[in-house]
Amino acid sequence: MINEIIRIIILSFSSILVLFILTKIIGSREVSQLSMFDYINSITIGSIAAEMATDIDGEFIYSLIAMIVYTITIIFLAYITNKNLTLRRYINGSSLILYNNGTLYKDNFKKSKLDINEFIVSCRNKGYFNLSDIHTAILEPNGKISIIPTVDSAPIKAKDMQIQADQDEFVYNIIIDGKIIEKNLKSTGNNTTWLNNKLKEQKISNIKDIYLATCDKDNNLSVYLKKSKVSTPYA
Repeated sequence: MINEIIRIIILSFSSILVLFILTKIIGSREVSQLSMFDYINSITIGSIAAEMATDIDGEFIYSLIAMIVYTITIIFLAYITNKNLTLRRYINGSSLILYNNGTLYKDNFKKSKLDINEFIVSCRNKGYFNLSDIHTAILEPNGKISIIPTVDSAPIKAKDMQIQADQDEFVYNIIIDGKIIEKNLKSTGNNTTWLNNKLKEQKISNIKDIYLATCDKDNNLSVYLKKSKVSTPYA
């Protein structure tokens, strides 16, 4: 029993050392900079290292070989993707424009397997509680959302300007993907008659054409129509 414990301790330190060396060979990047493929490979190598640490049957060499193979594969793919832009987009993925200048691109949401509610939460996490403050939102290959704010939404603090500003409040999503969210509509103090009149003012006749509609505390209705395709200049 004592011998097995000592063996596990030695193997654990050995796996940590091997993992450290292989990580240095692969290169250091922040987790947020890893592509999904890199992230999965990193988890796999870590799992093999953990298995190596508890292998008391004397076959830890197989785990070591597997870790080396994964590392060589990652380095090789990193090399060829740096040389070939098309292959890089295929392996690492490419950026997708989810929202641009008042339009939400449903096809890109489908490609990214991203729900509209998840998108809104991500925007709120970045401090944007109203899509009207966003000019462009881009889903990066690492799964992060980059936001280009509108000119009027420059990060200037009211206290720096010595002015009294109105506090931003919650914006309700009252239409999502062509469906009215009755509970949220009621929370704004409005009804379907008000909503239909507002849509008529914006010359929108079919609710099914709306991907998202929001209402703020001042009853301002912001409507974002569906659009299938967009050409993107982003790699």
